[in-house]
Amino acid sequence: MLIAGFPAGSWGTNCYVVATGQGAECIVVDPGQDAAAGVEQVVRENKLKPVAVLLTHGHIDHMFSVLPVCGTYDATAWIHPDDRHLLTDPMAGIGAESARMLLGGKHEFAEPDDVSELKDGLSLELAGLGFTVDHTPGHTRGSVTFTMPYDGPEDVPAVLFSGDVLFAGSIGRTDLPGGDHPAMLHTLATKILPMRDEIVVLPGHGGQTTIGREKATNPYLQDLEIPKP
Repeated sequence: MLIAGFPAGSWGTNCYVVATGQGAECIVVDPGQDAAAGVEQVVRENKLKPVAVLLTHGHIDHMFSVLPVCGTYDATAWIHPDDRHLLTDPMAGIGAESARMLLGGKHEFAEPDDVSELKDGLSLELAGLGFTVDHTPGHTRGSVTFTMPYDGPEDVPAVLFSGDVLFAGSIGRTDLPGGDHPAMLHTLATKILPMRDEIVVLPGHGGQTTIGREKATNPYLQDLEIPKP
């Protein structure tokens, strides 16, 4: 298994390239600002072929480079329908004032040629890899996480690409357009808390963590309980 991650752009958004190994097809998770060069380096050094781009949500710092990455490798972009409009109008996700401050000059955005939509509970088989999609609204309406189960040796855990739902010691903000704090708390209680402790969390920003560590130390999870059926 090959997972190469690097922070990209002025927001330091984590972009991940995932493959079964060198010389294989791969997927790219959240190619943010200036991520295309980092993706190209990982792909070249490992002789990979990107076939899909998975977007945890539509915020500009996670999808800034989706068009060039998909165009360069003829890859399919996957996004939840509730955030799809942000591919062409990312300013709607951060507000006009923030957009002017963060972006400065004029930028134009468009959908890649091939876009597929995600839904809760979807099982994806891409590049020889399996992913389970969970719709996890709160940070945005269309936020999702991708869980990559692992059925090999017991000392190799499953991996969660959490986007901006869960960080090491924190969670994603809910005060931007499309954010919803009660929805975020519901997501944390129903989607994150039930996960196994050993799952490795690869977040959209900052360093990796585990579900167990966040259950024990993350202040946003301390007072939550898994809803009873």
